[in-house]
Amino acid sequence: MRKIPVTESPAKGAEPKSGPSGTDPRTTSPDQDEDESLQADLDRFRDLALRSQADFENYKKRAAREKEEAIKYANSALLERLIAIVDNFELGLEAARGDGENSGVFSGMSMVLKQLMDFLTEHGLQPIDATGQKFNPNLHEAIAHEPSEEFPEGVVIRQTRRGYRMKDRLLRPSSVVVSSGPAV
Repeated sequence: MRKIPVTESPAKGAEPKSGPSGTDPRTTSPDQDEDESLQADLDRFRDLALRSQADFENYKKRAAREKEEAIKYANSALLERLIAIVDNFELGLEAARGDGENSGVFSGMSMVLKQLMDFLTEHGLQPIDATGQKFNPNLHEAIAHEPSEEFPEGVVIRQTRRGYRMKDRLLRPSSVVVSSGPAV
């Protein structure tokens, strides 16, 4: 049971003093304190609920973005292993070229290599051609420096192993020989 505070009644003819809420400013009831406390709790829990909802929305967006990226690069391990096979196949093709470019073996291997490269390109793999390009440490791996009269310093003289990108990621850097400028 609640107790209602007893206040003095105003003198006859005098108007009671009242605050902005119509209550006597000299007294605050326990009910008002309780109401204010409940309102503060309500505001705090509403804020917490809104923050939790925003965190959950951010989580859903991040999970969707990560899933999309995982799907986009799901084949990278397989393609990376196929690159090594392509390298060996190109070595075999160079050996078959020694028998003559008109030989049946060379022609057959050339067609198979083209099919394989078309397949890799179709799945987002892009070869990096480095010869004649300025050395870029983000795309190239320098394995040697050589003096060169033909190429200025810092330019790739030759590529010993082709590099590849998968969409916008580097899958394997090109192994290159970089010019150190003209011989002195």
